[in-house]
Amino acid sequence: MSRHDEAVYLRHMLDFSVEAMALLRGKGRTDLDSDRTLNLAVVRLLELIGEAAHRVSPETRNRFGDIPWRQVVSMRNHLIHGYDAIDFDIVWQVVQEDLPHLANSLRRVLE
Repeated sequence: MSRHDEAVYLRHMLDFSVEAMALLRGKGRTDLDSDRTLNLAVVRLLELIGEAAHRVSPETRNRFGDIPWRQVVSMRNHLIHGYDAIDFDIVWQVVQEDLPHLANSLRRVLE
């Protein structure tokens, strides 16, 4: 896999993270429950972040160990395979607390 491909996956992760954070900016936790379109969009973006992370090579993952690769991919798997048991408190927490750190790490990697 070329460096270019890796950069595409990392850029997707960053773009999807920024988009998920923007969707919830100015919203409250209850909005995630009451707005079905918002709910579906945020979950889908988290799935896409995990899918892009899954496509990043082990070598690149090792090189950038400050990114929680396993947890990002695990979140994707849980959302897809456990679609009927999604804890939206966790989804909210991930977007509010974890994605800003992930986005910052990805920005540093992509520089």
